[in-house]
Amino acid sequence: MFWPSLVLIGGVGSIAYFYGRFDGEWQNLAVLAGGAAVIVLLWMLPLLFWLAKRYIITTRRIVLRYGLFVRTRQELLHSRGYDVSVRKNAMQSLFRSGNVIINTGLENPVVMRDAPSADLVQSALHDLMEKSLNPIAARRQAEQSGASDETTVWGVR
Repeated sequence: MFWPSLVLIGGVGSIAYFYGRFDGEWQNLAVLAGGAAVIVLLWMLPLLFWLAKRYIITTRRIVLRYGLFVRTRQELLHSRGYDVSVRKNAMQSLFRSGNVIINTGLENPVVMRDAPSADLVQSALHDLMEKSLNPIAARRQAEQSGASDETTVWGVR
């Protein structure tokens, strides 16, 4: 929301500067209408889209809800497993935020944009995946990796 906020400040400043400087009333109204249109398109709409996104992380799943006019809800179970990575640009590094990229193996990875404390989110998701390991898969893993009671000699049981 950094760039839209700069647009808001610049738009209000330019309206305040130019309004009333022209001789014709229609020109002053055109400055007001143009500035209002720029503010609505470049500040209000990005703000509404930003407010329409929700990322809810629970102990069992991640719930992603987004969309302004058409709402979409997506759930990712921790027990299914996924890859989590963090990507930061220079501005995000200054504010300790970043994009958390969750690769579920589907065609498009899920991106949580501008997540605050992105490194903490990544480590929390790794911990939650580890804790919610599928019980059947955990039992199979334990059975396959456990030492057997049998003594094995090369080629002979």
